[in-house]
Amino acid sequence: MSEVHDLRGILSRRPLRILAISGSLRKASFSTAILKALNHEEFPNITIAVRTLEGIPLYNEDLDTKPALSAIAQIRAEVLESDGVVIATPEYNHGIPGVLKNVLDWTSRPAFASCFRGKPVLIMTSAPGGTGGVRAQYQLRETLVSMLAHLVPGREILLAGVEKRVCDGRFTDPGTLRVLTMGIEALREEILSRPIQGEGA
Repeated sequence: MSEVHDLRGILSRRPLRILAISGSLRKASFSTAILKALNHEEFPNITIAVRTLEGIPLYNEDLDTKPALSAIAQIRAEVLESDGVVIATPEYNHGIPGVLKNVLDWTSRPAFASCFRGKPVLIMTSAPGGTGGVRAQYQLRETLVSMLAHLVPGREILLAGVEKRVCDGRFTDPGTLRVLTMGIEALREEILSRPIQGEGA
């Protein structure tokens, strides 16, 4: 047990890289504002890089070649090189935006061996209405499970009335920011627990 404890102490000090993907292209996107707020928080030994999805072509298997298109190679590399991923997205017509689904289609390749395979992922959705994007959340969850991503358990971050939490493009609600911070801490724990589990395999 002491060896496991010592290993956890070592791992807890390991710098972690988190890729934060926004599912919205809008300049004043609520999802992007939320991720930028997290980026400005002080998380010990965690770097959060916010990524929007401009310039990604529509998925076409004819274009899914080796070497990959530069935009596709870049996003795949960013996911692969990260220790974990956060995805924040709005809900469009009871589902996730096409731009986000398109990127997930690209990054799901090659099938069953993609950059998302086994990757710890925290998801959060937001909406002006009272549901907080719950339908988009479960559509996103289903897609990521099919890609063999490892979803952080027990964290369903749903931000209802999101327009009241953002002012001039900045996330301003301290109570919700605490919830998001707890989500990042849960993601950290999920990342750090996986090598320890691997030790006994």
